[in-house]
Amino acid sequence: MKLLKLILLYLFLISPTQADTIYELIKIPNLEIYNLKTENKLRYLNAKQAFTIGVDNNINCFKSSKKDLDEKYKIIEKNLNKYSQNFLKKINLKYIVMCEDLSISGINTAGIPDNLMKTLIVDIKFNDRYFERVLHHEVFHIINDSFKDIFNQQIWSSFNPKEFNYAECSTCTKKIGLETYSKTTGFITEYSQSTASEDMAEVFSHLMYGNLPATVDPILQKKIEFIKKGLLKIDKNFIL
Repeated sequence: MKLLKLILLYLFLISPTQADTIYELIKIPNLEIYNLKTENKLRYLNAKQAFTIGVDNNINCFKSSKKDLDEKYKIIEKNLNKYSQNFLKKINLKYIVMCEDLSISGINTAGIPDNLMKTLIVDIKFNDRYFERVLHHEVFHIINDSFKDIFNQQIWSSFNPKEFNYAECSTCTKKIGLETYSKTTGFITEYSQSTASEDMAEVFSHLMYGNLPATVDPILQKKIEFIKKGLLKIDKNFIL
């Protein structure tokens, strides 16, 4: 009985200690450990209280109920298990932070990737219709930030018609629709027309989620091949 109490006490103390250690690494407060024992060694954390981060304290996210966490964790893990431990290490992704009502500068967003902190913050209440696909979209931003030379935006932009120009930023345009086009003209969604990096992320997410349009136009096909070749440069064993 005494031994059992000591073991329980140890387990009680170790979790906050680990959470504190992780805070020192990723600089996000008010987190607790959700699951550390995963196939690909991703570490899942959740907000135990609302947190505010960022240079200008402009990133906010809030605590989720255990029921919502448990439900969405299964979906997140299923999708992120498509990435091997080796690949995740190469792209610099180690921590997944789950919370809800995620926003940056007052604008709601599905996720915030940070390859330097090896972290992806995910809004588990993001639109269910696109939730799984968006997970891969945000992972691509980690990939892109880690390998900008491979996913060169100038080369990517050259695939588009000469008269087309991306916006200066993804929030500088009203092109935000995530519905997959049934007929493509170089772009897979409206949002993919916002910036080159968002265009790449949209193509990648459709490849990973497996819902490319039935018919793909020549421009979009070039983009697909560009993404595939880039991924194999990072990891020759990567499987789409």
